[in-house]
Amino acid sequence: MESDADKIEGIQEWRASAIESLVWNGQGGFSEVVFLSRRPGVRVPAMAGVAVSQSWAQGMSSDNVKGLVLALSSSFFIGASFIVKKKGLKKAGASGIRAGSGGYSYLYEPLWWAGMITMIVGEIANFAAYAFAPAILVTPLGALSIIIRQETLHMFGILGCVLCVVGSITIVLHAPQERGIESVTEVWDLATEPAFLFYAALVLAAVFILIVHIIPLYGQTHIMVYIGVCSLVGSLSVMSVKALGIALKLTFSGMNQLIYPQTWAFTIVVITCVITQMNYLNKALDTFNTAVVSPIYYVMFTSLTILASVIMFKDWDRQNPTQIVTEMCGFVTILCGTFLLHKTKDMVEGSSPSFAVRLAKHMDEDGFELEEGAPLRFQVS
Repeated sequence: MESDADKIEGIQEWRASAIESLVWNGQGGFSEVVFLSRRPGVRVPAMAGVAVSQSWAQGMSSDNVKGLVLALSSSFFIGASFIVKKKGLKKAGASGIRAGSGGYSYLYEPLWWAGMITMIVGEIANFAAYAFAPAILVTPLGALSIIIRQETLHMFGILGCVLCVVGSITIVLHAPQERGIESVTEVWDLATEPAFLFYAALVLAAVFILIVHIIPLYGQTHIMVYIGVCSLVGSLSVMSVKALGIALKLTFSGMNQLIYPQTWAFTIVVITCVITQMNYLNKALDTFNTAVVSPIYYVMFTSLTILASVIMFKDWDRQNPTQIVTEMCGFVTILCGTFLLHKTKDMVEGSSPSFAVRLAKHMDEDGFELEEGAPLRFQVS
């Protein structure tokens, strides 16, 4: 029979062995959990689920979880708002002049207003998400709203949805931790570092050239011109929205940030960028087919936003190459799903993808016929 001293020695040996067996991976979790038996040379691997749960618990901060929930809620509300507003527009058009023909009868339709309120709620949730989570986590999840707004799905539509979901999960599982910020002045310091100032200067120069020299010549014939302005300005607007969201979050928590001029400077940038962005996005939607504008705009806007976030907030400095490559693979997966959803959204059950492409060339989502020689332009009779 073992003495008390032997039992105590055995417990201490087991504790030391167990502690030594926790292999810290240096990236927010335990990559391996191995318990050593009291017999020399015997290693008993722990359950893989324990390691995964510990890694997940360490990898997702409370702020990232809040940002994730807000981003998912935003996608749901914004996606649902498209369906509700579309039904409201159809109902208003049945008894009055359609919006596409210059009518405003939809303003008297309660269903349209319900959709508009739903969209506002979604945008508020999206705004709040940037205050809690990095842009590299929040922005790509906007693709999920495309899934919500699909009224009918065929085989390729289901595949596109699966790709979007898989890509989103990949990004969520490997997203960087939100940077700890205690004052809006810290965000201002990040925004005035040479690297981001250089990026902002390039963006402003490119936008100036596009607006002054390129749009008058090619705005009506080249889809990338309007979308380029929207995406470039949009990347700056998201950074300003994130800064303003952080300032409001800190203010509501008891640390008043409204006394700092930097908060109001970010507010002015947000207003200016959003007005510019919406102006040229409306021009793009009015000139070209929505089915073409949406995926291209999503790709350019999301890519430039991630680039701006990486430069300003240094998201990738806190990650290793494997995590970065995995995030990019998740993003590319979402892009493939988004492209597939838009490219085949007009397919009917049993039709081929080529038929859907031909159909999309001649008809946009609101029923406007398109010119044979210019498939991306509206032809309004």
